[in-house]
Amino acid sequence: MAAKLKKGDKVVVLAGKDKGKEGTIASVDPKAGKAVVDGVNMAIRHTRQSQTSQGGRIPKAMPLDLSNIALLDANGKPTRVGFRMEGDKKVRFAKTTGDVIDA
Repeated sequence: MAAKLKKGDKVVVLAGKDKGKEGTIASVDPKAGKAVVDGVNMAIRHTRQSQTSQGGRIPKAMPLDLSNIALLDANGKPTRVGFRMEGDKKVRFAKTTGDVIDA
């Protein structure tokens, strides 16, 4: 299946402890159906100090399920993503406005 959400997309969280927060997608794992969003679903990772890195409590963004995030359209509202053919090219478009996402 084609990727409805891609790295760099601006999204909003629909469910969970960070509901309503916005961010950009840092990475997507299509096989697991998860995505990492910058600044959302943060967890503290305790790391031991080594010669190369400082130890301590390091915040890390954990993956969210793709069903719990939605793309933001041009108006800043959450939208679903559809596909259509424009000429001979397949493009993503926002269902709310009909605007093409990646021209």
